Amino acid sequence: MDLIQTSGPHLAPGMILDAPVEYDDLLLRFGDDCESRAELLRDETGRPILRVGGYMTMDGTVVAERVWTVSELIESAGRRLIRLGDPVG
Repeated sequence: MDLIQTSGPHLAPGMILDAPVEYDDLLLRFGDDCESRAELLRDETGRPILRVGGYMTMDGTVVAERVWTVSELIESAGRRLIRLGDPVG
């Protein structure tokens, strides 16, 4: 598992996550210092998706578990750039 820092308290379409290629199990730390586990998976058609566990922001907002489509996945020099698409459902 590797720690991935984001700039805001929530994920959004178009956001890019920078992760090492050797980990599919990630720990996201949001801009307000809240954390959630995430896992890079493949859907039934083989496309990458990101499952993000539920969490509570520092202001008390509860964010339910969510699955995100991945619109772009680039691997280079030991890093994996994950561009989020839309949430599923």
